Amino acid sequence: MIDRQGYRPNVGIILCNRENRVLWARRINHDGWQFPQGGVQHDETPEDAMYRELQEEIGLGMEHVELIARTQDWLRYDLPWLKKPGAKPRFRGQKQIWYLLRLTGCDNDVRLNASKKPEFDSWRWVSYWQPLKQVVHFKRGVYRAALKELETHLK
Repeated sequence: MIDRQGYRPNVGIILCNRENRVLWARRINHDGWQFPQGGVQHDETPEDAMYRELQEEIGLGMEHVELIARTQDWLRYDLPWLKKPGAKPRFRGQKQIWYLLRLTGCDNDVRLNASKKPEFDSWRWVSYWQPLKQVVHFKRGVYRAALKELETHLK
């Protein structure tokens, strides 16, 4: 499912707690931290993909969260390693719909080992804008746009 511009559909998840701090997760076997995210399969809506990724990556179901908002449009970023000279990639990057959720359960409901192949090995709550300082450079524009648009929905 690659669009005409060469982007794969994907969803991003900003999960906040009651204090509006956001869940920040470290990729397994890497030093990088990010929000949960994942691809949209051909038979899914972005919202379906978001709930599937939420379960797979951090072990939360619909009963653990409240859906607050989503971005109106797709946000895009290019993957830099696909631009290497001589490379003939099938796609150029990701296009994402971002969701803002609130955890209605408790911290103990978060389970990084909910799937057979965990994506993360650690997580923590951080201030809303802190991820912009730590996310890999090629995702910063998308993170900034998603955080800015979704912040207006926080109470």
